[in-house]
Amino acid sequence: MGLRRRMAASYVLVTAAAVAVVEAVLLGVYVPSIIGDSGLQNRLQNQAGPDAQILSLAVSNLSAANPSVPMTGLLNMAQKVTSDEISIGGSKGNPDQGVPITFTHGEAADQPIEALTDANGLVVASSAMGTYHPGTRLDVRLLPKGGGGSGTTRTGSTTWWLSPVLLYPPTSLRSTKSAKASQYTLAGYVYVQAPSGYSGPGNAPDSLLRLLAPGFLVLLLAVPVGLIFGLLSTRRLLGRLRQLASITSRVAQGDFRPRVPVTEGDEVGRLEESFNRMTVRLESALRAERTAGQAEARQAERGRIARELHDSISQDLFSLSLLAAGMRRAAPDRLREEAEAMETTANRAMREMQALLLELRPVALEDAGLVPAIEELCRAYEARLGLRVDTRLEEVPLSPSAEHAVLRLVQEALSNAIKHADPGLVRVRLALDDGTVQVEICDDGSGFDPGPVNHGMGLRLMRERVEELGGTFELRTAPGEGTSVAAMLPPAATESAFPTDAPAFSTLSERP
Repeated sequence: MGLRRRMAASYVLVTAAAVAVVEAVLLGVYVPSIIGDSGLQNRLQNQAGPDAQILSLAVSNLSAANPSVPMTGLLNMAQKVTSDEISIGGSKGNPDQGVPITFTHGEAADQPIEALTDANGLVVASSAMGTYHPGTRLDVRLLPKGGGGSGTTRTGSTTWWLSPVLLYPPTSLRSTKSAKASQYTLAGYVYVQAPSGYSGPGNAPDSLLRLLAPGFLVLLLAVPVGLIFGLLSTRRLLGRLRQLASITSRVAQGDFRPRVPVTEGDEVGRLEESFNRMTVRLESALRAERTAGQAEARQAERGRIARELHDSISQDLFSLSLLAAGMRRAAPDRLREEAEAMETTANRAMREMQALLLELRPVALEDAGLVPAIEELCRAYEARLGLRVDTRLEEVPLSPSAEHAVLRLVQEALSNAIKHADPGLVRVRLALDDGTVQVEICDDGSGFDPGPVNHGMGLRLMRERVEELGGTFELRTAPGEGTSVAAMLPPAATESAFPTDAPAFSTLSERP
């Protein structure tokens, strides 16, 4: 038997089995409630609705005749006037349209109860005075437009219904159907409850027949419909499977470009979608591997440049500094000022070279984490440049790209402080404050005028890096008052548009 015939037969069997299972589930779930309830909530609604309409008319008439009587008094009067028409005083109830109400001065935990309340849910009258005594409050949520539900009340597990009692204006009493809803005033509620699963009389056989008849009809139609549907759908499904197999072979040979057209709505469609996701991830993994190799090569190149700078230019600068110091001591008075300027320039160049070497120094962010990486960076500035760095760092929730951006922000701020501000103390703070990640680098250096003068690309790049992460950037500085660079980032910072392996020395010669 070919795949097409097997699939057609499986459609028939699965359809018939599904119908049979659904019928069995319906019988198991709904038959007990049908036999014991037979639409209990509908019957409660049918019980409460007419009584609420009768009381609405009575309250409206009494209000027109007695405008000074409060609403609670009107409800009491209306209940007494209509006692023969409503069920609070007791009624047998129509099995199809209501439930029987028995009046008692005691409690009624196992039988239906009807109560009249004011608009705030305070009981005015009740068929079970011991359970819902006048002045007590209902246990259910009030629904001004009416409604019902099931839940636990003071009598246990209960099914209930609320129907509003409305006060009509005197002008609309003769024609309540034409009155607008906005003219009504909520006077109170008719509340009817019954124990969940209440075994009152009902038309259970008819309900069972209405439940099972559609299932039997579907079962009779399942065999021919399933057979026809299976035969018609097999050709297209087999074509999709052949196409999937063909593209799978191409991917296995290393070509990750082709994608399978996805037809949603069935298992094969999910397989096609999963296959496309798999090829995307494989392609991304290969791209990431190439990117990692390139990043590793860049790190190696940065290390090589740092070593060459240290072995050549740093040594030459050190020698120049020593020569300048010797010249200053040996030079006559008329040349001493130039010798001192040469020595100062050599020392400054050597200090900036040390800062450059620190920027070229790789920091193991991926292995150590953000806080240890910043701590290691600050300790390096202390050890290499004699700068005192005070750190207050907390663990914060950030994406990998956001962590890298924060590390570069701290690194650039420290570098700029060393090169331009000549600080004695730098404070670095990383904290989570009221759901916002805050980064702040403050120094007590010379500061500068943050006016409209172009200060280079350093500030702009730091600001763009923070804003790409959905954060805000703030600069506070003034001549002679130090500099403070602050960034506020959301905890779930999005992926930055800046490459995470961007070199940190792209703005070495710029003032922040």
